[in-house]
Amino acid sequence: MQLEINVIDAFTDTLFKGNSAAVIITNSWLSDDLMQSIAMENNLSETAFLVVDESDDSDNKDTYHIRWFSPLTEIDFCGHATLASAFVLFKKNPTLTTINFLAKAVGTLSIVQTDSGKIQMDFPNTKPEKVDSIPESLLAGLSIAPVEVYRNAQAYFVIYDSESDVLSVDRDNEVLKQLAPLDVVVTCKAQSESFNKYDFISRYFWPANGGGEDPVTGSIHTGLAPLWADRLGSNELLAYQASSRGGILDCVVVNDRVLISGDAVQYSTGFITI
Repeated sequence: MQLEINVIDAFTDTLFKGNSAAVIITNSWLSDDLMQSIAMENNLSETAFLVVDESDDSDNKDTYHIRWFSPLTEIDFCGHATLASAFVLFKKNPTLTTINFLAKAVGTLSIVQTDSGKIQMDFPNTKPEKVDSIPESLLAGLSIAPVEVYRNAQAYFVIYDSESDVLSVDRDNEVLKQLAPLDVVVTCKAQSESFNKYDFISRYFWPANGGGEDPVTGSIHTGLAPLWADRLGSNELLAYQASSRGGILDCVVVNDRVLISGDAVQYSTGFITI
């Protein structure tokens, strides 16, 4: 059996930047073990698997079930691989104006391509709540002590005062794994000339679920955007994830939803043989 595979760099307009995701579209679900093996072989942050919704009887098929796998495990929700999947479908079907993804953990995700060419995703608002008792594993796993800590169902949100703290913090992956199933994001208000066009910056560590540091993480911005919207007094925010590859995310907080937009570029297309 041959499967078409597309690899897309998401949240960037520059090849070899942003976060890479593989996209595989099939007529029916592969087995969970096979999808996990493919994701492990790809060794990208995520591999997205899509299956068309059979109840969609429109001429232009625009509704797909979606699942995301890291090299280690299935992920409940992945933003950059959702963007990559939409990029592939819009490219294959130029007449599409909207794509709907159905995901078990987060419901229906509506995706549109804006006039500027960016892909805009409509996600649930996952604003974190402040943590009064900070876990010892979080304190021991980071080289710089947090100023404040918040938490949602995905991660601990570590607030720092300065960009230098976000950029220079070291981590102990083995210690942070003790926080599983939660990951860790470190963030601060953008301050310097280097980041003056952004509202906030972040880095994301997920040793329990994907590896070390994730290049760009769309899902965590459904928590970061409302957190910083409150702190900065604005519902429209431009974010930069300061990994070695880097990525840019346009965020708009609208009540219980967060709209996240980004660019994407094609890296490769080909076939895998099973």
